[in-house]
Amino acid sequence: MDYENVSAEDFGQSLTGIGLNLLVRDVVAQCQFLNTVFDMQSHQVSADFAIVTYGSQVFQLHGDGTYHANPLLGLLPDNPPRGAGVEIRLYSTDPNQAAERAEKAGHVVLQAPTDKPHGLREAYILCDNGYAWVPSRPL
Repeated sequence: MDYENVSAEDFGQSLTGIGLNLLVRDVVAQCQFLNTVFDMQSHQVSADFAIVTYGSQVFQLHGDGTYHANPLLGLLPDNPPRGAGVEIRLYSTDPNQAAERAEKAGHVVLQAPTDKPHGLREAYILCDNGYAWVPSRPL
C-alpha cells in the first residue's frame, strides 16, 4: 500500500486484526522519536495524524485535538505517563542499539538492556508521551 497517498477512507477500510492508535500531544515529535530510536517510518505526517510502519506492521498516531469529540480524551492524564501499564513490544529491534540512540537523543531509558528469564534481551524506553517502548531480541 502507498501510505503516502492512500485516502483516509481506503486506509481505514484496509485495516484488519488488532490495531494500535496512540494519542499524542505532538505527532511530529513522536514521529521523530520513533524514527531516531527505532528506525520506524512515518507517512502523511501532520499536526493531527501519521501512519507509522514498523517492518510490515502499521499503526497510527493521532494528535489530542483530533479526539475532541471522543470520550477517551477526557480520561487522559494531564501529565505523563499516559501509557502506564501498556508495553509496546518491538521484537525486531536490537535493545542495545535502541537504548544507545535513545540516550544520545535525550530520551528516558527506564531500564537498560537486560537479559530476562523468558529468553529475551530487552530495554524499556519512554517517549515524551509516557508510552513504554520495549525493543526485544532472543538471547
